[in-house]
Amino acid sequence: MQAVFHWLRTETFCYATEKEDLVGETFMELIGTDEFDSDISESEHGNQMTILQSMMTKQKDMVRLFTNLGPDMLQVIKDDIDNRVDEDCIFYIRLDKQKAVCGKYAMAHHGDVISITGKIASNPARKEIAMANLLKFIDSLLPSDPQQDR
Repeated sequence: MQAVFHWLRTETFCYATEKEDLVGETFMELIGTDEFDSDISESEHGNQMTILQSMMTKQKDMVRLFTNLGPDMLQVIKDDIDNRVDEDCIFYIRLDKQKAVCGKYAMAHHGDVISITGKIASNPARKEIAMANLLKFIDSLLPSDPQQDR
């Protein structure tokens, strides 16, 4: 399979009121590895927070992350692909962190998120081509429908 992304960054914040080990475990389950950066920072209110970040450049790591999202979330991305890719061929998605901690991936419409951002390989670099490449990638990860194969 041809590389779909040049890079893929996954990031979340663990606030002082959250259990860092639980957020870290959730982050590891999503990205499929314990290899990620962890930096201590200060929130705008002066509280300590931890920033968890993973930068992927290997196709197998990206496949693992998208596979870990599961077929339902992949379908949500497909259905909303026009809003998930910008004119610079950058893919964006924000997952609800609290739902992820509970084992379910869902789109977030607030600030407490796990963000996934990636530069889609596209030649020429146009949104339509990037979306087509991403759709093909997602389709390769979705289980085939036995009804369609008949």
